[in-house]
Amino acid sequence: MKLYVSFAARIRAMIDEGVLRPGDKIFSVRQASQKYSLSISTVLRAYLLLEQEGIISSHPQSGYYVTQRKRLKQRGSPLAKDINLAEVDASKLVLTTLKSIREFGTVPLGSPFPDPQLFPLKKIHQYEKALTDDEGEWGILSDLPPGNEMLRQQIARRYLFHGMDISPDDIVITHGATEAITLCLQAVAKPGATIVLESPGYYALAHTVERLGMQVLELHTDPESGLDLDALRATISAINIAAVVLTANFQNPLGFVMPDTKKQALVALLAEQQIPLIEDDVYSELYFSDEPPKPTKAFDHEGLVLHCSSFSKCLTPGYRVGWTVAGRYRQEVERLMFLSSLSLPSAPQIAIAKFMQRDSFEQHLKQLRHTLRSQYILMRNVIEESFPAGTELSVPKGGYVIWVRLPPQLDALDLYRAAIDNGITVAPGSIFSRQKQLTHYIRLNFSHLWSLAIEQAVRQLGKLACKLLDESQQNPS
Repeated sequence: MKLYVSFAARIRAMIDEGVLRPGDKIFSVRQASQKYSLSISTVLRAYLLLEQEGIISSHPQSGYYVTQRKRLKQRGSPLAKDINLAEVDASKLVLTTLKSIREFGTVPLGSPFPDPQLFPLKKIHQYEKALTDDEGEWGILSDLPPGNEMLRQQIARRYLFHGMDISPDDIVITHGATEAITLCLQAVAKPGATIVLESPGYYALAHTVERLGMQVLELHTDPESGLDLDALRATISAINIAAVVLTANFQNPLGFVMPDTKKQALVALLAEQQIPLIEDDVYSELYFSDEPPKPTKAFDHEGLVLHCSSFSKCLTPGYRVGWTVAGRYRQEVERLMFLSSLSLPSAPQIAIAKFMQRDSFEQHLKQLRHTLRSQYILMRNVIEESFPAGTELSVPKGGYVIWVRLPPQLDALDLYRAAIDNGITVAPGSIFSRQKQLTHYIRLNFSHLWSLAIEQAVRQLGKLACKLLDESQQNPS
C-alpha cells in the first residue's frame, strides 16, 4: 500500500473511533510529517485524498478540520430506532436529532444551532480569561439583575444603530433568549392563561408556555408575511388572550420578514385590547438585505411589546447571554429574574461587552451575513438539482434555515428516519406545529461551513426523497 494511502487510512480510523470528531482540527502538514516520519508531499497527498472524500476540509490560514460524520460500525443510528413515527413527541424527536449529531457525528442539517466556526470565540475567550487578573471589574454585586452595566450600554448602542432610542436602564440581561421569553410570560400572564403562538413556529416556545401551566393557542402564519391578523382579531373577540408570542423577522422555520405595515397594524390591534406582545428577535442581526428590518418594538408607544433577543445566533452560541426590553413590565421581569436566578455570571457579559467595544463587531456581522447568504444560495442550488420535482423552497430574508415543501405524497418523518440511517439529520415539519398539517415539510440548516461533505449530504437527502416518493407512488395506501 502506498504511504499516503496508508496514512489517510490512519486518519480515517481516528475519525471512526471518535478520537477526532466533526469540527476538530487535525495535525498540520508539518506536525504530521514530523510525528509520523513522513515527507511533506506524502502528507499533502493523504490530506488531498481525504478532502476529495469529504472527510476533512482545509481552511485557509487555519489548517485542516474534520468534516465528515463519524462512520458507524452498523448502518444507521440506533437512536432512530427509538422513534415511533405514528406518535411523534416533538421534544423527543428534537433530542434524538441533537444526540445523533453529538454522539454519531451525523451531518447537522437538522440542527437548530449555528456553526461555532462562524464566530470570534477565541477572541472573546481571551477577554474572559483576562478578567481573572482584574477582579476589580466584576463581582457578586455586578452579577445582580438587571445585569452588567457595560453590556447593557453596548446593547443600547446597537438599538441606536438600528434607529431605536432604548436606555440601558430598560434592558434586563438573562440566561439566553428562552429565559427572557419565560420571564416575560410570567410577568404578563398566570397559569391557565391562553397564549397565542404562530403555526408553524419555533417548537420550544410551545413547550415553554406549557411548562408554565399556560394554554397554547396556535394561529396560522403566512410563509411570506406572518401571523394572520384577521384570525387574531376574531380570536381576541371570542377568547380571553393573555399574550401573543411571535417572531416578526426571519421567523424560524419560515424565514420571512413581516412587512412594516403589518407590524404596525399588529401592535395597534394588541394595544387596543391592552394585550402584551412578546417578540422573539434572536435573528435580528442576520439580515441579507442592505438595511435591517425593524422589530415590532419600534412601533410600540405604550410599553406593551416585550422585546427579547440574545447573542447566541450572531456572536457567542455557547455563552447563553440574552436580554429583554420589557417596556412597562421591566420591573416585574427584573424581580422575577432575581427570584429565579439571583445573578448571572459577570465574566461572559464583560467579555462580550469588551469585544463589542474594542473590536469590529459590525465587521464581524457583515462577514457573517455574507457567509450565511452565500451558503443559502449554495444549498438552494443543490436542493433544486437533487430533490424530486414538485419540491418548493422558502426564500429566507435572513437567519440560517430554509423551509422545504416536499411533494404531498412524501412523508417528512419517513425522510427523517431514512436520513438518520444515512448519517444526516433534518427537522421534520411536524415538530413546528400541534395541528398535524405539516407532514410533508422539512427545515434545513445552512449555517455550517460549506464543504464537500455538506454538499454530498444534501444530494444524498435529495436521492432519499426521490426514492421514497417513487416507493409511495408504486405502493399507494
